[in-house]
Amino acid sequence: MPDDIKLSDPTLLARIDDLNRRYGHLIDDGDLECWPELFAEDGLYKITTRWNFKNNMPAGLMLCDSRAMMQDRISALRTANIYEPHSYRHLIDPPMMTAGAGDAMSVQTSFAVFRTMQSGASEIFSTGKYLDTLIDINGGLIFQERIVVCDSERIDTMIVIPL
Repeated sequence: MPDDIKLSDPTLLARIDDLNRRYGHLIDDGDLECWPELFAEDGLYKITTRWNFKNNMPAGLMLCDSRAMMQDRISALRTANIYEPHSYRHLIDPPMMTAGAGDAMSVQTSFAVFRTMQSGASEIFSTGKYLDTLIDINGGLIFQERIVVCDSERIDTMIVIPL
């Protein structure tokens, strides 16, 4: 990738959009074991609220600071956590690049996640934005960092599945 990334490069934006779509589909389809592979080995995944983010508060709803930690989280979700079964459906807007240099770029993308409970009831579970740092590794984009900033301060249940 060239040192001077064009923030409006349609080919690059399509590649970012593809990464976001794969991310959403893996979670929505329950292929959670594949989810960490979208991140660098030392990648960061954090879910926080708009207020916490705006005020630089380190507290979050979920924090994984490596791919191994993400894999552990999924393993615990599958074998140890007790929660009411549910599924997500992601609606992810097209990405907007905010900065880029070398093999790294900053991207912001809005999202809405619908949750369907075992009873069949569906609701808007979370809305917000993804703030990403992406890197190009051997021609493929992966997340170096994904900070999920939820619009609401209230989450009605423990988040067990990544947003």
